[in-house]
Amino acid sequence: MDRSYKIKPIHISMRLDRWIKNNIGKYPQSLLEKSIRKGKIKLNKRKTSTSYKLKNGDEINFYNFNYQYTQKEKRKYIPSKKNLSENEKALIEDNDDFIVINKKAGVSVQGGTKSINNLIDIFSNSKLFKDTKPYSVHRLDKETSGVMIIAKNYISAKLLTSLFRLRKIHKTYLAICHGVFKNKKGEIRGDLIKYEKEKKITELAITNYNVINSNNFFSFVELRPITGRKHQLRKQLSFMGNPIVGDSKYNIRKLKTKTEKKLMLHAHKIKFLINDQKHNYKAELPDYFNNYLNKKRLII
Repeated sequence: MDRSYKIKPIHISMRLDRWIKNNIGKYPQSLLEKSIRKGKIKLNKRKTSTSYKLKNGDEINFYNFNYQYTQKEKRKYIPSKKNLSENEKALIEDNDDFIVINKKAGVSVQGGTKSINNLIDIFSNSKLFKDTKPYSVHRLDKETSGVMIIAKNYISAKLLTSLFRLRKIHKTYLAICHGVFKNKKGEIRGDLIKYEKEKKITELAITNYNVINSNNFFSFVELRPITGRKHQLRKQLSFMGNPIVGDSKYNIRKLKTKTEKKLMLHAHKIKFLINDQKHNYKAELPDYFNNYLNKKRLII
């Protein structure tokens, strides 16, 4: 045995894999699972699983485990000329303080170990940011298309981030959902739960919605989030029983379509005020979204 650790009371009920990542190193999940299968990591000198929840008195044992292994560093993405050109053509607005683009689905906002193709690295190589660098000021899921703001300098980034935090920037989304809504318009209000460093956090989420069109199986909906929680729209619509088409993560009813794998959620409009100047931007729907609307006869 190389090394053993006794569990402290504050770690009771924590998952084994999370304890290792928090206390030993940020190892990939696949490495931990493989090491447990091969007996390199045991619990109380017996085989266990990554999902095991620690108990008082437990001891974690390591056998020939590579302690020097570290998580892969974020790789900076260098876009091809074609990729760079495609994203520059998605430009909606370009001024001294920020740009607004119509983000394609499948592109992350920022890079990471799992997200190589991302907007920040792409525009770092763009002539639009020749004498500066791009700053991310808000979120938009990788699978979601639509209007996206990227700041050109620190001051603008700080201002825009503050406006988002104070709910002074208003966004409108369009979505195609499974099923029929009980009411044509209304408010979705409820608590969403998230975890930060093992701490359970409950946050109020509010969204206004308006059903644009529907049939017996699908609804075309306009959504206006009042709060900005992570995956808010996807979670709320799923809990209502009307998950977004193409949402494999939050489709709790496991409703499936034969052909559609893309998430039918699009950030359509964004508006805000800076120094008494109104800013209103609109991102047109992608072709696959319009094609699906036509296919399901949801266009008015």
